[in-house]
Order: sequence, then C-alpha cells, then structure tokens
Amino acid sequence: MTALAILIVDDEPLMRLSIVDALEAVGHTVQAAASGTEGIEMVTRRTFDLVITDLRLPGADGLAVLKEAKAAHPETEVVVITAHGSVETAVGAMKLGAFDYITKPFQMEELLLIVERAGTVIALRRENRDLKDALEDKFCFGGILGANTRMRAVLDKIKLVAATDSTVLILGESGTGKELAANAVHQNSPRRDHPLIKVSCAALPETLLEAELFGHEKGAFTGALRQRRGRFELANRGTLFLDEIGEISPLVQVKLLRVLQERKFERVGGNETIEVDVRLVCATQKDLRKEVAAGRFREDLFYRLNVVQVVIPPLRERQEDVMVIADHVLQTCSAKMGKKLRGFSQPARELLLRYSYPGNVRELENMVERAVALGHERESIQPADLCGFQSCPYLDGAPQDSCGFCSEGLTLGSKKKEAPLTALATAREGFEKDYIVSVLERVDGNRTTASKILGLSRKALWEKCKRYGIPSAREEADEEERT
Repeated sequence: MTALAILIVDDEPLMRLSIVDALEAVGHTVQAAASGTEGIEMVTRRTFDLVITDLRLPGADGLAVLKEAKAAHPETEVVVITAHGSVETAVGAMKLGAFDYITKPFQMEELLLIVERAGTVIALRRENRDLKDALEDKFCFGGILGANTRMRAVLDKIKLVAATDSTVLILGESGTGKELAANAVHQNSPRRDHPLIKVSCAALPETLLEAELFGHEKGAFTGALRQRRGRFELANRGTLFLDEIGEISPLVQVKLLRVLQERKFERVGGNETIEVDVRLVCATQKDLRKEVAAGRFREDLFYRLNVVQVVIPPLRERQEDVMVIADHVLQTCSAKMGKKLRGFSQPARELLLRYSYPGNVRELENMVERAVALGHERESIQPADLCGFQSCPYLDGAPQDSCGFCSEGLTLGSKKKEAPLTALATAREGFEKDYIVSVLERVDGNRTTASKILGLSRKALWEKCKRYGIPSAREEADEEERT
C-alpha cells in the first residue's frame, strides 16, 4: 500500500482522533485541523496527497477547503464526510473535483477502503510522472528526441552549454533540428525569461538583412518611413538565433564581428551607438572552414562564432532514433487530428527503418503526418499511407518518381538495390576513381596537395585522372602542359 501524506479536517475531536489513529496504524502520515479556516491555512502551506474533510465546519466549510486544496495543488485528492441528509451537497462536491464521499455514521473500514483506492490512483499518477520524467531524460531534451549514442552526447553538450553565456555554433544538414537545438539552448539558459529572437539570414538580401539586424533610422533609405529597432535591440538580455549564418555578406560579417567584440552598433543611417547584452546562437549547413579557405567567410568571425560547436548528426546515421521520433509524431498528429490509430504495422516499421531520409527529421515528420492523415481509424499505419500515392508498389502499382522509398528501391521483404557483382580489378578501379575524386573535392582541386595525400607524383595523378575521365583535373593538367 502506498504511504500517503493526509490531512484530516473535522471539528469533532473524537472523530478526528479516531480517523488519525486508524490511518497512522496502516502507515500513513497524518495531520489534523479542527476548523475549515485552519484546514485552508494548512493546504496552502504544504502539499498533501489526500485531504479528508467534513462538509459542515465552523468558519470556512468543507467545500471551501476542497476548492482551496485543488487551487493550491490540483493533484491533491479530497474525500468529503457528510451527514446522511446532505448527500446532494456531497454530489456537488464531486462535481467540484472531490475524489469520493462517505456519509455518517460509517465504519472505519469503509473509510480505509476509500483511502486505499485514492492511494492506488495517486501511486499510478506518480508512476506515470516518474516514467515520463525518465523517458524525457533518456530520449528527449528541449523537444529534441534522441536515443542514439551520438545524439545523446549532443543533448548532453547542449545541457552543459545552455547554462553558460557562450556563443554556440550549430552545424548539421537541413532538417536535422538545428532550430530546435537553438530553442533548447535558450529555454535552459539564465536568459529564458527574456526574448529569443530568430533571423533567417538566407531569406533576406544584404541591405535588408543589415537593417533587420541593426535597425534603421527614419529616412535611412527609400521606404524607411519611421525609426525601427533591429533584432539585436529586440533580443537585448535574451538570445539572438541567426539561422544559415554562412549566407551573410562580407559587409554584414564586418558589422557582426564588431557587435561580438564590443557589444555595440549603430542603426543604419544613424550615429547613436547602442549597447546590447545578447547571447548569440548561430546555425548553418555549410562547412564554414571551407568557406573561410575559399575567402567567402571571415576567419576572425568564424573563431568568434565557433566558441562551442554542436554538430547534429543526420538521421541516416542514428537509426535508433527513427522509431522514437516516428512514434512521438504519430501520437502528436493523431491527437491533433482526433484519430485513434494502432501505431505502425510491421511492414511500415520495416520501411521506416531502411530509408535513408535525405530530408532528415523534417522529412520523417512530414511522412508520418501524411500517414496519419491517410490512415484508417483504429487501424495500423501501412506502407501505402507512408508513401501517400494512390498507386504505389505497396498497392500493386508502379514505382513513383517522387517517392523516396521508390527512388531507393525499397520494397517489402527486400533489401536495398545492391551494386552488381563485378571482377576484382574493375571494382578496384571503381574505388580508386571515387577516392581520387573525393580527395580532389576536399582539397578544392589542388593537385599538389592531392598527390601528397594519395602518395602519387603529380604526373601519376594526372595520368590516373586522364585514365578515369575526371574532367576538372584533366583539363587543368592539359592547360599546365600547354603553359
């Protein structure tokens, strides 16, 4: 039996003492109040699992105790004691949220049975809450779901950095949840009670982005009919999230660098220097180190932004998270659409686990939402629901060009399409070509660097590129020979 913290509110000393003794004898912790006013003071001062109150009390009555107990702690259960002729009042108390009622005179065993039932309900509620908290701690943080080991490390890193004021750079492919990570950083930081302002740097041209970030004075440019505060001002004492930071122009990069260094800026067209206290969180799907090497991103700004780097792995590299996310989205979408579905069928789970998700979590969410919309009430989600086509391979139809499953050759009970078997020499040449192309791409076509990495002379690299028909390297080599 669950031990409960119980408050008895009764103005009859003998009744009060009898109930206290009976409840303490079975292991509960019990306190008592001799009036409704005293009972109200006690329920507002501390939390009780259960309140047992007489309806007729001096001062405030039992209904007032019930209302105050529920207002102070909604999960507190209340049992009312009433005289035989006041059953209607007791029923009214039930409508106000009372757990049960008992009429005088009663046997103590009757009351103990009601308390035992209340204890069962309270224990289940505690168990569900503990399970939810454990699940939240295990798989979720700030709305980001993850059971994969790498993803757990990412969530742990976000928890640690959120408590600081450090600038955070979030990297990851489109759809991996970079904005959710930024939300988690802010919501778990000391700045959580202040604004989180978001800007998509890729959505605005240079001139508009500058005015959006730093604000502008009236008449600063055509259409500037009034003074406007920028996002940095709006985010003062809070967090500013700059999405797709790799898209900002050199001019905006210079101004952003100054703000990070000095915490000061001027509005476009203005002379007044404005000081701000802003935490910066940035995100991009670009490799900023490559952008720096190519001269498209300032190196000093990169190091200012890259104080704490959070890399979110793509969904294809964390298969354990697929069904965790899919089940969560299924529950959420089913509730929104008012549908009762029986989860995913085994073939549907098979497809979900084998797909590569080029659109990452966003694609999976859209796929499951579509499946919920198309799924039949009280039935399981089927592969055709995930596919979304009226005619698809799972309904004996033809493959669809725009279907991700079809494009990857996924069919029920089969594996992904495998490369045809070939001679060892041919396979070796295929690997060699792919690897040379990969190395050249990673060194931006620099043949000298590539030849050192590959352990080849520049001439040997040129010959292999010519043999395998790698255009960029061959043409550069031909040009070098001509010069």
